[in-house]
Amino acid sequence: MGIDRVQQDKTVGVWQDLPSRRVLDTDFNDGQHFLTTWWDWLQDSRRPHVLHYVALCPSAPDPQNCLHHADQRDGLHALGQELVSQWFGLLPGFHRFLLSEGRVILTLCVGDALQSLRQQAFQADDVLTCIDGDATLGAFDAQSLWHIKALARCCRRGTQLRGRATAPPHRCAEWCSHLKSCGFESIPPEPAPDAAAPDPLALIFNPPWTLKNTRQLIATEALPVQRCVVIGAGLAGASVAASLARRGWQVHVLDQAQVPATGASGLPVGLVFPHVSSDDCSLSRLSRAGVRLTLQQARQHLQEDLDWSPSGVLERQIGGTPQLPKHWPLAGKDWSMTSAEATTCSAAPDIGSGLWHNSGAWLKPAALVRAWLNLPGVTFQGQACAHHLHHDNGVWHVLDAQGALLCRAECVVFANACGARELLQTCARHLPELEETLQRLPATQGMRGLLSWAEHADSPDAVFPAFPVNGAGSLISHVPLDAGTAWFAGSSYQPAHQPERSDADNHAHNLGHLQQLAPDLAAALRPVFESETLQAWKGTRCVSTDRMPLVGPLDSGPEPSLWLCAALGSRGLSFSVLCAELLAARMGAEPLPVEANLAKVLDALRA
Repeated sequence: MGIDRVQQDKTVGVWQDLPSRRVLDTDFNDGQHFLTTWWDWLQDSRRPHVLHYVALCPSAPDPQNCLHHADQRDGLHALGQELVSQWFGLLPGFHRFLLSEGRVILTLCVGDALQSLRQQAFQADDVLTCIDGDATLGAFDAQSLWHIKALARCCRRGTQLRGRATAPPHRCAEWCSHLKSCGFESIPPEPAPDAAAPDPLALIFNPPWTLKNTRQLIATEALPVQRCVVIGAGLAGASVAASLARRGWQVHVLDQAQVPATGASGLPVGLVFPHVSSDDCSLSRLSRAGVRLTLQQARQHLQEDLDWSPSGVLERQIGGTPQLPKHWPLAGKDWSMTSAEATTCSAAPDIGSGLWHNSGAWLKPAALVRAWLNLPGVTFQGQACAHHLHHDNGVWHVLDAQGALLCRAECVVFANACGARELLQTCARHLPELEETLQRLPATQGMRGLLSWAEHADSPDAVFPAFPVNGAGSLISHVPLDAGTAWFAGSSYQPAHQPERSDADNHAHNLGHLQQLAPDLAAALRPVFESETLQAWKGTRCVSTDRMPLVGPLDSGPEPSLWLCAALGSRGLSFSVLCAELLAARMGAEPLPVEANLAKVLDALRA
């Protein structure tokens, strides 16, 4: 079942010397065709800078089957290993894999094929499919007119469709009739190398009617790969810079501080694990997608047990939450397990009451920010406070308060948290068109937080859990520092417009939360909380009114040049890579990392 190697080689010939190539595969099966395409991309000296591969599958494939097929051909084993190393928690929905240093991007769409197609917001260059007359439940049904219409919506004029037909002739005739009614026309087939093999299908999307631009759920034309200024060098800005640089952009990152990650992203250590809700709400689904991407970046860029650790995270059920969805599939165990389920998993500790996030981790945000800013194509400039912008002949000039030029580029991304609105308001004095943008932009506010911490050497009588605990606040027990190891507890949460609480009050709040998480440990640490050895880190997070990030263009035109990535709130580690991938995808008219309806939840101008 699927497309043979002959069809794949024909796809390779048309992708050369392009900035990107977008392939839609309606039958991922066990991934053999994806691995072959990936291998061919690596071998081609004129390959596109980025290969996008969107694949549909009704349920998550067995990773061992993927490895088995990879072992059938020289060179594919290492690719299969790289893929399956990220193969966990494949619940229904979209899952993004950044492979080959982020230049091969697999978006695996698990679930009903028709629904997956309807949630796409890109136009494929190539479609790989199969007609065998035996579509399983949820799989792509080549005989269904609705499936063909949904497939056609993912095509541009000139998209090539190739595949094999193993179904009876009358089924093939019905399929071809549907294809032609939806705008496809036949390409004369080349002689098959194997006379016994079924004839390949070769069609091109070339409807005799005018295509409407309203077919896309999120419409943005692909911007040329050129220069971009990113304002803000925290998790949001650095992740955007990295995502664009992987696509060939030249990115200049500005920050008013001398060094990056001095705002909320200067948090000494944070937790990476998904939000869980009984109804599996948008926040839960988005956080799973974001955590997957963050963990991929941590494995690629950071040193394990120094900058991060895949420790797992225990989430205590305080106040009756969190609760797994009622029909939580077994495939989700790699994300979250109840105490009963955890007893069957060798990797999980005896967690008592709560949820065990087997794929959770702790991570030092500043280390990840520095790694992203050190990527090729990214330039960081500190002590550069952007004050206003000037647009001239298609190029934005970013100026400081004295009117001196900081840098120039064709696109600008505001990733400076709550400072984004203030800067936009300043720019609106010279750019009246931004007034409408400001009216539509959801409000943001700062939320202060204080993290309590001390070195283990100053906490001799305390016995700490071997893994982080979250619930009412959080506890990260063993974090390596230059002088030893430390524990971190917190953090407090207070609107920035309110009178600031004293450090002593915030420490008391954190101790109260710790008493709920780990009563015995809190009792042992009370003397430390009352001593001068206790230390604090303070920062201000930026949150929107609905507590969701703001990502996307700042105007509704087809080629916007001003963009926003801000308001990541308390989930910067979980959301930063996802938001950056979403922004880069919209800038390049690429496949989205999540379903289109979820992407709309994060749209900057959703208000």
